[in-house]
Amino acid sequence: MKDEIKDTKSFFQEQSEQLYVYISNIAPEGTAFIFHIIVKLTLLLIIFLLFDFIFKVIINQVFRFFRDENRFPVIKSVYESKITNSLAHFTALAIVGGIHQSIFTGALKDTTIFIVRSVNLGMVFILAGMLYRALKGFRYYFTIKQDYYKVMAINAVSETIKILGIFIFTIVGICVIFGIKGTTIVGSLGAITAVLVLVFRDTILGFVTGIHVATSKSLKVGDWIGIPKYNIEGNILDISLLTTKILNFDKTISSVPTYDLLTTEIKNLQVMSESNTRRIKKSIFFNINSFKFLTDEEIERLKDINLISDYLAKKEDEIHKEKMDLRNSNKIINGRQLTNIGVFRYYAQKYLENNPDIVKDNTIMVRQLEITTQGLPMEIYCFANDSEWKRFEQIQADIFDHLLVASKEFDLQIMQIGLPK
Repeated sequence: MKDEIKDTKSFFQEQSEQLYVYISNIAPEGTAFIFHIIVKLTLLLIIFLLFDFIFKVIINQVFRFFRDENRFPVIKSVYESKITNSLAHFTALAIVGGIHQSIFTGALKDTTIFIVRSVNLGMVFILAGMLYRALKGFRYYFTIKQDYYKVMAINAVSETIKILGIFIFTIVGICVIFGIKGTTIVGSLGAITAVLVLVFRDTILGFVTGIHVATSKSLKVGDWIGIPKYNIEGNILDISLLTTKILNFDKTISSVPTYDLLTTEIKNLQVMSESNTRRIKKSIFFNINSFKFLTDEEIERLKDINLISDYLAKKEDEIHKEKMDLRNSNKIINGRQLTNIGVFRYYAQKYLENNPDIVKDNTIMVRQLEITTQGLPMEIYCFANDSEWKRFEQIQADIFDHLLVASKEFDLQIMQIGLPK
């Protein structure tokens, strides 16, 4: 066996010597060294591609037996991220780096340093690509498991690792090319640490935000959110290290700094959407000059409204009993009285409680807000039982259409510009 190896080495030495003589004879004067390098790199590249092709076929054939992502999600993720290709590249280049000195000996040794550095630089690029594909594989694995919060965390971590990886592999590449120690370059960076922190400020903040969002599970891709600071409302398309993309409802795309997710008010409307309920909170402004006490005749007329007929009858009995003990009971202001705005408020409450499009288990409330120069606002607060945008707007519009018109039955005036007093 040893004799066979010696014979093989002798064969390659003889061939390399003949190659050296041939190149030296045909190369122009002073360019023989360059031609030696070109020929050597070409031959090594052919050997690399041959081994790379063989390893790719073998490795990919093995991984194809584990295509079922439900049974083998990890292996499926490795295969889809093409880490196997990087593994084949690495193995092939390692073989080339190990045998090139045995193949090219003798006179061609002058090019050894250049070839060794070229092989090492190729290793650096392959390892960088392997790191990138590994991060891609992690994202694919958690996408299969539909764990989108962990996907966000991995996105933040992977983007940071990519930036640090570029920085580290660049230093290693420079060290390999020029044959210097990495500590020499790293040591010279100490003086500009503050500058690097300033340059990567958004990167650091984005990394922290990504980890916070993933651990708190407050946001994820696909969520319906609103950002009042930017007047944005839409669905999250992507959360990366530096920017977050949001698809607005007008089909435009907004990009905001990712660190704003940590420092700015964010309204996550996804829970509301998933529960299929959506809040209605809207006011009607009434002209105060239209408010009045209801007379007996007006109360009798309003008793024809089914939702408030029992209420009016009960209140009318209470008021009559109270007035029996009062002086000047014929004066309408003495004692308790029903007002048109108060009865309308009760009517609006009963109308909402009997509306099939309103969720009965949540808060249903009709309340008066603080009086403004525009009149008295009466706020409708309830929850529609359909969060789909178009249907929700229809429900809300139907409610206010009805209440705005119904207010005329109570002799109430809706406040608006130019309304006569």
